[in-house]
Amino acid sequence: MASSDNIIKKILLAEDDPDDVSFFFQYLGERPDLILLPPVENGEEVFDYLEKAHNGSFPDLIILDQNMPKCNGLQTLAILKNNTAYENIPVFLYSTYTDAYLVKQSIQLGARSVLEKPVSVEGYHKMINDILRLI
Repeated sequence: MASSDNIIKKILLAEDDPDDVSFFFQYLGERPDLILLPPVENGEEVFDYLEKAHNGSFPDLIILDQNMPKCNGLQTLAILKNNTAYENIPVFLYSTYTDAYLVKQSIQLGARSVLEKPVSVEGYHKMINDILRLI
């Protein structure tokens, strides 16, 4: 299940649902090709994390839940892609429900992809494998 280039990827998850955070870390925490950074609960915390990080400690990719308080996924994505310090970090949105509008807006704003939240351990591994192929 390792990425094709065997480079360990650091992932920042922005997710406000404790159950989804728990599943993400439980299902993906043992993968040798991933470093799961401490999760954040909303877009404001994404920026707090990035502002405290140095270029060498930026995540290799960010996964944003669309439905977060304070600053949702689309809002966070727009700000990330309009900031030259963060614009090159690959960003993925994921949501329980995806629709054509969310996909279109996300891609226009610079997301690499929009994914449905997985419901199984296999689904989480497939999602991450698909993401790793896109970066």
